[in-house]
Amino acid sequence: MTQIAQIQRVTRILIAVGVTGTVFMTDVKAQAIQRINPPGLATPTTYSHVVRVGNTLYIAGQVGADASGKVVGPTMTEQLEQVLKNLQTALKSQGADFANVVRITIYTTDVDAARTPEAAAIRAKYFAKNLPASTLVGVTRLASPDYKIEIEATAVLP
Repeated sequence: MTQIAQIQRVTRILIAVGVTGTVFMTDVKAQAIQRINPPGLATPTTYSHVVRVGNTLYIAGQVGADASGKVVGPTMTEQLEQVLKNLQTALKSQGADFANVVRITIYTTDVDAARTPEAAAIRAKYFAKNLPASTLVGVTRLASPDYKIEIEATAVLP
């Protein structure tokens, strides 16, 4: 079975314009949805790492584990580096890079450790001057108690 599943639908949409009272109908073709699990990332059984809709990539939260699923180390900096390597793998699988990332959400069990100069330097190494909109969320726990940080992203291709 292929790792990429495509769904295509054609939908009729009814649009009403309240100010003028005009009502019209138009045919709109929904964009193909591709669900992708790129080589180099652990293979999940309950979600897809990347969902591509047209030129938009929705990238699932990446954690500090390698392709075999093993956590790379106990520190925030070790895990953050792996998270960004995983995100890079997901982006490259679609011909994108960090310049295409428009939004990230960072979930962490240690907000202070995620905001250190060392963590900022790691993020800067990957994002450089292409700073996305970013939200940092402190959580009590991630999917594994060993995970310290998880980052999900949205990217837009040219």
